[in-house]
Amino acid sequence: MNALPQDLLTDEEGNARCGWCGTDADYIRYHDEEWGAPVRDDLRLFEKICLEGFQCGLSWITILKRREAFLECFAGFDPHRLAEFTSSDVERLMIDSRIIRNQAKIEAAIQNARTMRAMLDKDESLAELLWQFAPQKQRVYRRLDQVPAITDESTKMSRTLKKAGWKFVGPTTCYALMQATGMVNDHLSGCFRHGAVKALR
Repeated sequence: MNALPQDLLTDEEGNARCGWCGTDADYIRYHDEEWGAPVRDDLRLFEKICLEGFQCGLSWITILKRREAFLECFAGFDPHRLAEFTSSDVERLMIDSRIIRNQAKIEAAIQNARTMRAMLDKDESLAELLWQFAPQKQRVYRRLDQVPAITDESTKMSRTLKKAGWKFVGPTTCYALMQATGMVNDHLSGCFRHGAVKALR
């Protein structure tokens, strides 16, 4: 059985941060600079949905280490370009060892691009669609084992997205998206980023 991460880890400068990022430099940078910061840009949110879909069943660091390759292989997650991918592109991506070679996830990203393109063509906002599920009252956690994997809000988001044609957007994936994009602030109360992210919201 793997040992659970410590709730908080303190670095040499005295900064306490959420223990899930461990000691990996890329993970620490992501925690300190990105995770939990509010994202309201439609295209950045689209990229996040795609990457969270690829994370399904995996650890986020697996995706983080491959993010640049994903951007290159998936046309920068430009929904207009990605929506034009064909079965030949799927075959090409399935032999690219730099990314997660899961056909269902690859095809889901392309389908999601088509759904996103249809939204943009109708001047609909992905940010408005997603942020309506951000809870009015923010929950605060002291320990990692208090942080949920699914909430009522993420379940409702998942249901709404699936109805609109999005793929790989289950309740757990939606909650990870909410955490990553600042719809909730799940930096632990003792983490040095908690207050900063709260101020950004």
